[in-house]
Amino acid sequence: MISKMRYAVLLLALIFIIGTAGYMLIEKYSFLDSLYMTVITVATVGFGEVHPLSDGGKIFTMFLILSSMGIFIYSISVITTAIVDGEFRSYFKDFRINAEIKKMEKHVIVCGYGRNGNQAVAELASHGQAFVIIEQNAAIIKEASANNGMHFIEGDATTDEILLKAGIKSAKAVITSLPLDADNLFVVLSARSMNPKLRIISRATSDSSIKKLTIAGADKIVLPEKVGGAHMAALVLKPDVVDFLKSISVYETSTVNLEEIVYKDIPVSFHQKTLADLDIRNKTGANIIGLKTSEGEYIINPAPETQIQAHTKFFVLGTPDQITKMKVLFKI
Repeated sequence: MISKMRYAVLLLALIFIIGTAGYMLIEKYSFLDSLYMTVITVATVGFGEVHPLSDGGKIFTMFLILSSMGIFIYSISVITTAIVDGEFRSYFKDFRINAEIKKMEKHVIVCGYGRNGNQAVAELASHGQAFVIIEQNAAIIKEASANNGMHFIEGDATTDEILLKAGIKSAKAVITSLPLDADNLFVVLSARSMNPKLRIISRATSDSSIKKLTIAGADKIVLPEKVGGAHMAALVLKPDVVDFLKSISVYETSTVNLEEIVYKDIPVSFHQKTLADLDIRNKTGANIIGLKTSEGEYIINPAPETQIQAHTKFFVLGTPDQITKMKVLFKI
């Protein structure tokens, strides 16, 4: 419909240009008088002539009426239909959303809004993380867009054009949850080549795809079926442990939060300090339960004399209030 509307507007503009130029050349009218004569002739409103027409002007006017009548009716019909059907509103909505996406930075791109993509989006939204969704199915986009203000891009996530439209170069992460491993592989390859600093999380359906996705550039690969099966087995073998872990969440709405703190985010005055020097438990009530060193090694329940060095991450456990106090302490 939008393409038809563009075509209709183009035809109207062409008629007005031809009519205005014709009256200026044949009758020597001014631009304004020529445009006026063209409008009343094309619209067939029946107003009088600006000045008496010459024979050439009359012939040109008849030609203009006959040639423009069908075009004018067709163009008005197309534009009216677009407005009534909401296509016009939809076009400007898409234009606004694309403009907002272009301004985004440090956002997450979610490829595929199926079961896994839907869950990923829900978790990102609950954490206040900006995101863009790429989805091919127009019906899914229409249904999801009707209930919220999420940013959708309709298209194939395996193409560079769509990834660029989603702001791949300014994004901080990509979650690709497409049904086929081959499609996820294409997304990982393209995303990694366009933005080497991206964190890429990919879905996989088979163990054989893990190595290929890793080579392509995925940072983490998730097999939903395997995770689900392992979780169900754990509910049988260690149900209380699973329930305890479920009570610990990365979300602020939970009763117990697990927070990740990056070395570069804390004030310089805390750099190179030991955990005892930080004294987080006494100051906030939260506990540092783990560290990730610059070499990628994880230390569980680190000793008080452990030093916080560059590129270190530490994991803090506490209630939402305690986590808030800790962020205030570290000015995060």
